[in-house]
Amino acid sequence: MDLYQQEILEHFKHPHHHGKINDANITQKERNSSCGDELTFYLQVDGEKVVNVSFEGDGCAISQAAASMLTDEIIGKKLTEIKIFSKEKIIELLGIDLGPTRLKCALLSLQGIQQAIKKLPNIS
Repeated sequence: MDLYQQEILEHFKHPHHHGKINDANITQKERNSSCGDELTFYLQVDGEKVVNVSFEGDGCAISQAAASMLTDEIIGKKLTEIKIFSKEKIIELLGIDLGPTRLKCALLSLQGIQQAIKKLPNIS
């Protein structure tokens, strides 16, 4: 097993930022209807920055690892930076090539985070 696969499994077994933040400003739930993966994100935003984030959910190793890695990535980032993250950012975080089905699993977290950000005033 290569290093990237090991890291994905580690994030799946021991996800970072897992659980609910009780004082989150924004909550966003996403579901991948093709496979049943579900993620709920809790963001605590102060001004223009994400100061804390967490997630809960069930799904495959790819969706859960991507959520764990993305939550690591966005803490302390400006909303305008996160808004322009693309699928390439998720592929870079995961470090592996993904087929169309697995790519949809991987992008569920990005979709959830970006939809959450759109709920804030002055962010479109």
